[in-house]
Amino acid sequence: MNIAFLTPEYPHPKMKFSGGIGTSVFNLSNGLRQSGNQVFIILYGQENDEFFIENGIAFYLIKNVKRKGLSKFLTQKKIERLLSKLVDEKEIDVIEAVDWEGITSNISAKCPIIIKLHGSDTYFCHLDKRPVKFLNHFHEKRALKKATAVVSVSRYTADLTNQLFGLKRNFEVIPNGIDFEKFQYAATELQEDDWNILYFGTLVRKKGSLELPLIFNEVYKKNRKAKLLIVGKDSIDKQTGNTSVWAMMKEMFDAEAFQSVEYKGSVSYDDINTYIKSAALCVFPTFAEALPVSWIEAMAMNKAIVASNIGWSTEIIEDGVDGFLVHPKEHETFARRIVEVLEDLDLRINFGNAAREKARLNFSKEVIAAKNLAFYESVIQNNKKN
Repeated sequence: MNIAFLTPEYPHPKMKFSGGIGTSVFNLSNGLRQSGNQVFIILYGQENDEFFIENGIAFYLIKNVKRKGLSKFLTQKKIERLLSKLVDEKEIDVIEAVDWEGITSNISAKCPIIIKLHGSDTYFCHLDKRPVKFLNHFHEKRALKKATAVVSVSRYTADLTNQLFGLKRNFEVIPNGIDFEKFQYAATELQEDDWNILYFGTLVRKKGSLELPLIFNEVYKKNRKAKLLIVGKDSIDKQTGNTSVWAMMKEMFDAEAFQSVEYKGSVSYDDINTYIKSAALCVFPTFAEALPVSWIEAMAMNKAIVASNIGWSTEIIEDGVDGFLVHPKEHETFARRIVEVLEDLDLRINFGNAAREKARLNFSKEVIAAKNLAFYESVIQNNKKN
């Protein structure tokens, strides 16, 4: 099968910054490619128009059209022309596009267009309790209504999306996957005197970055050996306009606790497992996700996790079995769970082993690629009948 992914991000040196969506597309596209399918990555919002082939995957980079009041529409039509050309040349059988800002709202194609929910702007604004831009909501709803089919990375995201847009669409649920073989680490290598706590991800309010200092302050009161390592890109805080979330975080740490905090900044995707390997456990006090790849990567590395208990979380972690789930605002409880894991090596090993096995069975790119491929085939067949 020939599959095209329409996305604003992808982890590659030629591309702009890539986050969770890019990682998800990267893992899925490589899984599909390895199982014998042809993959096309169509990236909009790039600095230049360019085409190249790498590792058997065809890349089309698209520079957005700049014209006041018409930029989005003209860019969509530019994408539409490329898609039409590829379909006419029998290069692609199905298109998967992201839900973010409704990129396909004004795009038509002669093959099925599937929208995958990674979390729209409307979705994240709702979880962040801030207003969504009218045009973003409009385009996202239009794209979802026009789509041949829709698929979500979590049931929570699917149900909430239907609610927010007043839709009654049936959503297939297929989670994000990871390259399981890239994340190898035996829980038996853990050391009893390992006190490293790792947070990795963009520093942004919705991921609970501003809760992290308050949680670690409580951790440090209970265990003075604890150390916090933070890895991730800094960002602007949309709520206050502050240009650095990290600068905001630094002011929130107690003076003594801050001496045990290290911020590494942004690192390459290939380097992240080095930091996961060095940690006793990983923490994710997030408020807004669809289905975070970072959690699954930590699980694959045999890491115990203490994470948010909101929405999607139970679709990844079973509280008390392969990690702990706590509301990010419950700082003392969150900290107590972290200390419990830090100070109990057997618990860390048991959580880590259970987490890795769950990641292997449910979230490896091979498993996820097979599920997506079966879904694409069903959509194509149903489309032919109609």
